[in-house]
Amino acid sequence: MSTSIKMPEGVKAQVEGTELVVSGKAGSVRRPFDPRKLSVEVKGDEVVLSGKSTSLLNAYASHVRNMAKGASEGYSVNMQVVHSHFPISVEAKGNQIFIKNFIGEKKPRIASIVGSTKVAPKGQTVIISGPSKEDVGQTVSNIRSALRIGKRDSRIFQDGLYVVES
Repeated sequence: MSTSIKMPEGVKAQVEGTELVVSGKAGSVRRPFDPRKLSVEVKGDEVVLSGKSTSLLNAYASHVRNMAKGASEGYSVNMQVVHSHFPISVEAKGNQIFIKNFIGEKKPRIASIVGSTKVAPKGQTVIISGPSKEDVGQTVSNIRSALRIGKRDSRIFQDGLYVVES
């Protein structure tokens, strides 16, 4: 069985060992594959996948489509800072995000930035963008995990960063 995925204009794909690299104007994305289960070839502007398992083939084809979209347009998630009493400030340094004054805490809460994801705090909004859908989603998840409130009613204590638009 085989399937082919056409790359959009301005996006190039190449196979480096056991990794598929898709690059475009928004960045480049790498994804490993198992050569025993899946064969990946680049023919012109198409990526040809072949293998025995239909489910593996379709899953990897979806990954390649996401990689192509990420390399050409990129992925972006907007988060809104919400606080009721203590004003929260968000700051990105290196590969970490510092959330300060969360529920009046003196120590900042820290979330890690995954891969080549960029975080841009602007006032009460935080824009998380990058070429990899998985890395952007994991960075958002890291922020949500860092701001988890324990031993308090989440219906009352609604401070945090929430996804507004993805």
